[in-house]
Amino acid sequence: MRLIISVLFCATLAFSSHSFSFDRSQVAVAPEHVSPLLNGQTVPDANLTTLTGAEVSLRDVVQQKPTVILFYRGGWCPYCNAQLAEFAKVEQQIADLGYQILAVSPETPERLRQQSFDTGYGATLLSDHDLDVIRAFGLAFFLDDKTAQRYREAKGNVFATLPSDNRIVLPVPAAYIIDTQGLIRFQYVNPNYKVRVSPQLMYHAAKEALEQD
Repeated sequence: MRLIISVLFCATLAFSSHSFSFDRSQVAVAPEHVSPLLNGQTVPDANLTTLTGAEVSLRDVVQQKPTVILFYRGGWCPYCNAQLAEFAKVEQQIADLGYQILAVSPETPERLRQQSFDTGYGATLLSDHDLDVIRAFGLAFFLDDKTAQRYREAKGNVFATLPSDNRIVLPVPAAYIIDTQGLIRFQYVNPNYKVRVSPQLMYHAAKEALEQD
């Protein structure tokens, strides 16, 4: 398992080799150009919004328990829904290790409330509609105009944008394991939104992160 995690880390490091020379908070022009936070780095001090509309500090949240964070595009994305449904199969196993599980998307709290009601996911759904955390993690990118037009025609005006820019901003789907010191112990980021980390790998990575402490 250590070999698998090391290979994933090296692959992502190569994908993000320019990440130390760019401001991560800048929105990338394409998913292949994001600069994600890497293993050994610290989570940013940025806020998320709960389903009830309350703001919470991510740094404060991760200090409470070891944390698994899934970044996903939204409940409108079938690949994201499939990932969360698959992840539900190992949620209890990961929780039994002592972890809390957060699922972060740029959707509004209102839409997340409906998603939570419809699906019954065990993960805590959190909104980053202001894109503060997604940008701070270096995962944000502008959707190309052609795809954005198609998405808006199909889904309506449900997408996050910057205050001064009407282009749709999405996160590259990602998975992180973070300890109570805010240190990233594992990360998986793939610019191909159709490819997601397996739930079984996340479980083994979460278990190994505890064993290394």
